[in-house]
Amino acid sequence: MVEKQSKKEKIPRQPMPEQAPEVRKRNFDEVPLGYDPETAQKEASRCLQCKKPSCMEGCPVAVNIPEFIRFIKEGDFTSAIRKIWERNSLPAICGRVCPQEIQCEGRCILGKKDQPVAIGNLERFAADWERENGKGNLPPKAEPTGKRVAVVGSGPSGLTVAGDLTLKGHDVTIFEAFHKPGGVLVYGIPEFRLPKEIVYSEVNFLERLGVKVECNVVVGRTITVDELFQEGYDAVYIGVGAGLPRFLNIPGENLIGIYSANEYLTRANLMKAYLFPEYDTPIAKGKNVAVIGAGNVAMDAARTAMRLGAERVRIVYRRSREEMPARLAEIHHAEEEGIEFHLLTAPTRFLGDDKGRVTGMECIQMELGEPDESGRRRPVPIKDSKFTLECDLAVIAVGAGANPLLTQSTPGLKLNKWGYIIADPETGKTTKKGVWAGGDIVTGQATVILAMGAGRKASDSIHQYLTWGW
Repeated sequence: MVEKQSKKEKIPRQPMPEQAPEVRKRNFDEVPLGYDPETAQKEASRCLQCKKPSCMEGCPVAVNIPEFIRFIKEGDFTSAIRKIWERNSLPAICGRVCPQEIQCEGRCILGKKDQPVAIGNLERFAADWERENGKGNLPPKAEPTGKRVAVVGSGPSGLTVAGDLTLKGHDVTIFEAFHKPGGVLVYGIPEFRLPKEIVYSEVNFLERLGVKVECNVVVGRTITVDELFQEGYDAVYIGVGAGLPRFLNIPGENLIGIYSANEYLTRANLMKAYLFPEYDTPIAKGKNVAVIGAGNVAMDAARTAMRLGAERVRIVYRRSREEMPARLAEIHHAEEEGIEFHLLTAPTRFLGDDKGRVTGMECIQMELGEPDESGRRRPVPIKDSKFTLECDLAVIAVGAGANPLLTQSTPGLKLNKWGYIIADPETGKTTKKGVWAGGDIVTGQATVILAMGAGRKASDSIHQYLTWGW
């Protein structure tokens, strides 16, 4: 057994081929190019097939990781994707945007002495292979139950609930406020990280299963949750995300050329501003761009600005590199593309010209003190350390809050002090009978896979309710 393991460990982790940084920084094509079958099988052969796989403990939707990897190793790619589908209906998305390094791959035994198995790359491979070569076969569905479920929001948690419940035989309709389904997957994550055709392919998969999708429906305005029950829905799942922009609340923030990351990325992604003149969505294209924040959204905004023609793009973050919340891969890709990092730096006010346009930021140097409630060391201003950074475009990417449109129109739905819905973390049940919630509208801004994990738990609870009662 020891000899067998040592042989497997000698195979190095197979790198994912990528566009060269100097090329990709000026186009919106996907950066990683994917494995070919031979490379995927070689990487899959590194898996030790542990009897107690700790990688599964790190997966919020509990995909049977060793099993699907074994199928890839054997060249049975159809069985691999079917094994993933048992727990995850959005594998092409998860393989691209999940923080595997702190979840499944972070638990891989090989990672203790070597590099972990590239679980995310293999999941992406299986999904892409099925999309490009599969016969379009669908997983089996249970007999119709006659029960109807309304899913509000078509982001990752809503899509997960819809997929799960339709397979269990329920009649599911998704209500989406925007004109295209996908939620944050289409308005927030750029094309070069998650091509929209991938999202629409996953949504189409759900539609082929029987899920109905109604766009341009703002639940809370067009129709209320109570009216959905009056129309005959037996249960409602709320997965509307956290789409309310947060700002810095410093002087000059209303100058022309200052965007929230929500607006900036929605214009660029969902509304296709990057494809001008094919699409005529207006978006400011700065030459000297500052992005405030250091999460995945900030990296997305900075890399988008570079692709829209910026000569210089700077990430401005008030903590140090160790506290940056973005995925390591996103930070690495940004640095490769020439994005600069100004760390331990906090804006104190924006500066403008006589036409009301932003020209720069007054900043102050910070140092790290004791940890705050987030567990990260609190940034403290350094006296007499103010300086000015020039910029003609600024994007504020410091998180998002709970949009109150739906929650304010839904009596009986309890919220916490930040306006997020209070829901049981194990079931997604809210304080209103027949209503579940999950994803960012419950937890605040988090990852795609955590939202999917919440959707998975909620769908199990909803199914139990529709079968046995509250």
